[in-house]
Amino acid sequence: VQLVESGGGLVQPGGSLRLSCTASGFTFARYDVRWFRQPPGQERELVATITAPSGFTDYADSVKGRFTISRDNDKKTAYLQMNSLAPDDTAMYLCNANWLANSYWGQGTQVTVSS
Repeated sequence: VQLVESGGGLVQPGGSLRLSCTASGFTFARYDVRWFRQPPGQERELVATITAPSGFTDYADSVKGRFTISRDNDKKTAYLQMNSLAPDDTAMYLCNANWLANSYWGQGTQVTVSS
């Protein structure tokens, strides 16, 4: 069982990034997927959710209108499209897949927004 995030990096304010979360070893299509972020020295924050099987999405107020969560079950991958990035978005971004009592986490991908 594995979740692997990718797509992070250094971006200037106002820029965009697309994060990916790729699953293996479990039936991804059954699982709700959530993106969290954790800035240095701060608590982990829920950023976005996409449910299974309906694909219902929900966002933290701080990212509404800027971030979009999506999923491709055939590719066992969830995405987080991040636009209009600001320095406050700097954090380690982690994905979580959850179904019933099963919950899996990736190692995270760092996003740094700086000029």
